[in-house]
Amino acid sequence: MVLSHGRRAFDRPAPIPVSRPVPREEVATNIDDDRLARYLAAGALCATPSEAHGILCGLMCGGDANPEATWLRQLRPESDAGDLPIEEGREALSALARLTREELEASEFALTLFLPDDTRPLAERATALYDWVRGFLYAWGTLDHTGAEPSPETREILRDFTDVTRMDLDGLDDDEQNEEALTEVSEFIRVAAMTIYQECVVARAPSSES
Repeated sequence: MVLSHGRRAFDRPAPIPVSRPVPREEVATNIDDDRLARYLAAGALCATPSEAHGILCGLMCGGDANPEATWLRQLRPESDAGDLPIEEGREALSALARLTREELEASEFALTLFLPDDTRPLAERATALYDWVRGFLYAWGTLDHTGAEPSPETREILRDFTDVTRMDLDGLDDDEQNEEALTEVSEFIRVAAMTIYQECVVARAPSSES
């Protein structure tokens, strides 16, 4: 099966990547992915790591007053998650939140999506991207946008994100065509999220000169 996206938005040329994406192993912590996944699965949202990062980015890009606190509250388990104590997991997520904030606030388009690396099977990476986008849309939907309606460009991006969650990932062929398509869609989503942040957060922030 070929990875398809349906909407013309994903046919745009991929933006030029930043010179050095931050490797996932530098993201936060000495906690491996499996332990972090178990910690998140024990929370109320049962989020995957990629979905959790999408939620964080959705809260930040949507202008939540305190996105880090909102995010940690949503993801926090009621008790220790197996071999990962609550506070250790919280510290790991806090570090990831700080890094994500720094990336979004950087002058260059520096955001790194929290996804499996390229050594993982294509179907796993495509599913993680689906989870990330689903998390972003979930967070966006929890926010009150009254008085700060998104622009036509942001609304189009959100429609494109919704289309990503409708992709059929069953029986996905691990071939060059799908690999290229996944790379292009991932890059579009990465840059689109930063575009929303610039419009909905940076452009609306009070000027230091006022």
